Amino acid sequence: MEEIFFYFLENMALLIAMMYLGLKAREYILPKLASSKKAPILNGVLTGFLAFAIMYNPLLYEGMRLDLREVPLYFIAFIGGWVPGIIAMIIPLIYRIVLEGPTVWLGVTQAIVLPVVIGSLFHDRKNYRPPFNLVKIPRLMIGLAVFEVIKSIWMVITTPATASMGIVMSLMAAIGVLALGWIVNDTHRNIIRWKTLEHDSTHDALTGLPNLRYFHERVRELKYRGVPMAIVMMDVDNFKNYNDTHGHPAGDGVLRTIGRLMEKAARPEDIIARYGGEEFILCFTGVRGEQQAFDLADALRQRVESYAFYGGDQQPGGRLTVSLGAGISEPEQPLDELIERADRALYQSKKAGRNQVTVATTSEVELQSEREYQVNA
Repeated sequence: MEEIFFYFLENMALLIAMMYLGLKAREYILPKLASSKKAPILNGVLTGFLAFAIMYNPLLYEGMRLDLREVPLYFIAFIGGWVPGIIAMIIPLIYRIVLEGPTVWLGVTQAIVLPVVIGSLFHDRKNYRPPFNLVKIPRLMIGLAVFEVIKSIWMVITTPATASMGIVMSLMAAIGVLALGWIVNDTHRNIIRWKTLEHDSTHDALTGLPNLRYFHERVRELKYRGVPMAIVMMDVDNFKNYNDTHGHPAGDGVLRTIGRLMEKAARPEDIIARYGGEEFILCFTGVRGEQQAFDLADALRQRVESYAFYGGDQQPGGRLTVSLGAGISEPEQPLDELIERADRALYQSKKAGRNQVTVATTSEVELQSEREYQVNA
């Protein structure tokens, strides 16, 4: 019995070490793959290799090959459900059949198929939130208890294994599964905290849009790579009047709504952010001409103008609108200078009556005599 106990301790050490390394590899080496639709397949294959590694050096007892292969198989099925569970079975199942022996099919059904079936049945599909799902430890252990009771009784009836051996195996499996659950939860909580802090440091709390710091970092990187672009400054027209009439909570709702409209209008490669107050800033990438910049900015203006904001009919003109100013990026031009040019174009839109788009000319010499592209309300 002592030999069995220390053998299973070695199995648990291998389980814990491989699980920890797998989680770290997923976090630092394959983060995108871990969040993709292929993740269940990858998780199943890696778990299958782990079960195979545990089976490779078993404890032989009266023709039986004893190990804790059921621990990773049950765990992956409990976490991910049928797909990774079934995939995880393939390698250990083939390996066990190739080894043959008098208890081959009992070993396959009791320690490979059964843990996947029980784990999948206890999988909490409704609350499954990959890739950083938190394990519900009580549910995990209840499912394992069901599996161990079935397996132990079945094993004692059909194999030379004793009841005391079944109890020891169940105890060690419980410790192994519990350790895996704690490791996963601890790792995932740390990742969630880190991602939350990272998001909060780069995004505006009110609108959820990226903040100005994040915007500057991304756009400077694009300018360094020579990506053609236009910077657009946008300001909510008569926003003070709206706040005074409907209150600041309603004004905050307007800013959040405009943020969502900007996200819908932006293309995947564009960058948007809240500049501050009722001002927003956009970077339209791939823009090489004034007309293209105007068309993109005016499409956003129209999207905002056509939206039925609460209390918008009480604004001047009977609608809540925005004014925009755009500047086309030039080679070697500092970002701050480009933003200033867009801001001056925005001022021209406000000065000319609001609810308009003004595009600054691309020549710095002609900056003071900007040509305006305007659409009257």
